[in-house]
Amino acid sequence: MSSTLTEATDPWCLRPGEAADLLRDHPWHRFVVLGDSVAEGLCEPLDGYPDVQWADRVAAELRAVRPELAYLNLGRRGLRAHEVRATQLADALAFGPDLALVVCGGNDAFRPGYDPDAVDGELAAIITALRDAGADVITVGMFDVSHSPAVRDTLRAGLGARMRRLARHTRAVAERLGTLHVHLTDHPLVADPSLYSGDGRHGSARSDAVATAETLRVLATHHTGRR
Repeated sequence: MSSTLTEATDPWCLRPGEAADLLRDHPWHRFVVLGDSVAEGLCEPLDGYPDVQWADRVAAELRAVRPELAYLNLGRRGLRAHEVRATQLADALAFGPDLALVVCGGNDAFRPGYDPDAVDGELAAIITALRDAGADVITVGMFDVSHSPAVRDTLRAGLGARMRRLARHTRAVAERLGTLHVHLTDHPLVADPSLYSGDGRHGSARSDAVATAETLRVLATHHTGRR
């Protein structure tokens, strides 16, 4: 990545005014986020990009259109999929959301013993409960962090295989349950080292900016399609 590139010049980020166009007259009033550290917002600062994490950025753009939008982020670092369901789902439902972002499974996939069917079951339970309560649900296939320069070469192949398997499974659950799905795992930038933090587990401010752009485009396709 050029050292002079910023969000304003990054071709994969939103252009000025684009978010407002994408979300014009959007229908959502109560936005909740469930998940792990990605949901919570752990990302590494990067020159040229605002130090504002992905879910907060999405909420801010939704609120720019509807200032009364209520926003609750329940994300907590370190949680596996079953822990997200056990500790966050009840509070999310009590909030009464009409839009929910669910990001989990990454901490499961970091483990060699990752059980995709078990994670699928937890994710499906979370999605089903939220949809039954009347919320639109966003699911995500995350950037493949095995491309991070901070990941040891001896771990890269195994981690990459598990992260891509998680993404495939998440997309299949999304298709089966009818979520709004944001697939970042095969994004053209996925192997760009500027997307990743120095800890080998999280993203940079650039990855959050790109993820925000992709999320808003998915939201726009959904809400304009049902006008």
